[in-house]
Amino acid sequence: MDTAVDDRMLSTGLERQALDHVWIHSANWNDLVTGGQLKVIDHAEGSYLYDIKGRRYFDALSGLYVVNAGHGRREIAEAIGTQAAKLAYVSSATMTNKPAVLLADKLAALTPGDLNRIFFCSGGSEAVESAMKIAKQIQALRGFTDRRKIIARKGGYHGATFGAMSVSFGRNADYFAPFMEGVSFIASPNRYRNEFGIEGEAGDLRCAEVLEEEILAQGPQTVAAFIAEPVSAANGTHVPSAAYWQKIREICSRHGVLLIVDEVICGFGRLGTMFATEQFGIVPDLMTMAKGLTSGYVPMGAVAVSDAAYEVFKGTDHALAHLLTFGGQAVAAAAALANIAIMEREDLPASCRRIGATLERLLAPLAAHPTVGDIRGRGALWVLDLVQDKTTKEGFGKGAAAQKHPYIRRLSALLDERGVLTRLMGTIQLVPPLVATDAELAEVVKAIDESLSIAEQEFQFR
Repeated sequence: MDTAVDDRMLSTGLERQALDHVWIHSANWNDLVTGGQLKVIDHAEGSYLYDIKGRRYFDALSGLYVVNAGHGRREIAEAIGTQAAKLAYVSSATMTNKPAVLLADKLAALTPGDLNRIFFCSGGSEAVESAMKIAKQIQALRGFTDRRKIIARKGGYHGATFGAMSVSFGRNADYFAPFMEGVSFIASPNRYRNEFGIEGEAGDLRCAEVLEEEILAQGPQTVAAFIAEPVSAANGTHVPSAAYWQKIREICSRHGVLLIVDEVICGFGRLGTMFATEQFGIVPDLMTMAKGLTSGYVPMGAVAVSDAAYEVFKGTDHALAHLLTFGGQAVAAAAALANIAIMEREDLPASCRRIGATLERLLAPLAAHPTVGDIRGRGALWVLDLVQDKTTKEGFGKGAAAQKHPYIRRLSALLDERGVLTRLMGTIQLVPPLVATDAELAEVVKAIDESLSIAEQEFQFR
């Protein structure tokens, strides 16, 4: 197959260089070359990105659920520069630095309950890897050397490194099997297509009950931890009841299974509180975080560990058998501190609640579209669930299969033409920065409405 690129299709030398040398992680080569999907971004401000051609796009995915504080924050940039000039790096193996100490203290104050011990890393996948290793070592040091298994949820996503991928339901067996051993999956809350055909909170609670069934099936003495997101963006943004999470907490405590809550996407205001866990009335044993921790200005992640879980490391000769080169890097910690200061000063969680109310109102009329089966979300995390038939709730596929469907591809192109950048994988995801204004959101919803109307007419959906 001829993979040569016609330079007439490229308007700038930078685009040529991008195609020659940059591996854009999840992009399909043909879409970049012939589909017009190559974008080289030059700068950003607030909720908008501007490419090297001067075209403006509304960032309806906050980068990748990352830029909670918005683009172009000079305060964060200045904190990065100042710290880099003073101290950029010391070994994370045997020492720490002032910004990391201040950040750990701040996170201990912000996280719920007794999550007072902070392990730093470079991003969400590393945070999940770290949390699982911490959980397994805690179980071993407590004397439960057979507790090595991890239970996760169907549809969940926890990262792309090997262990994190292994506990993610959409893992690619064609390329990467065999996965980490000892992983099993249970049903996830879904009030639109509940696995058990049970509606409302009762359906949520049934999904919680199967955790206990799975623990008993595996053998409680073999299970180290259960990991799940408060609300799973990867699994369609289904918001469970508080009763669901309280039941999960109860089950884990009863069987000695450590509860890992993955707040990588939901944390730092995304659902309207600093951490989504606050809304469900529970305290996990371990909590992962990243993305909104620095709003993407530099890479950083962390695991918050409860006092009770960390206790096993005190007064012993056992150190954590785990190390990451860039854990608690000083510049990243300074960026996180500046980012959190903005969130608190401007009360971005409250801004998120405003965004949630605005989107709920603006999106409601779009339910009349023949391909919109359901609209759901909370705060600044919303989806429109796309269907071919509202009665059967048949979708357009999942993941990459959905992205390849002609209707989804056309809808994506129409949104792109209207300057809206988002992700379509069986749903239209709306995850704006927490600084988005009501007027900006109205423009975005109008663009979605128009795009749906055009695509539905072309594909003869009635």
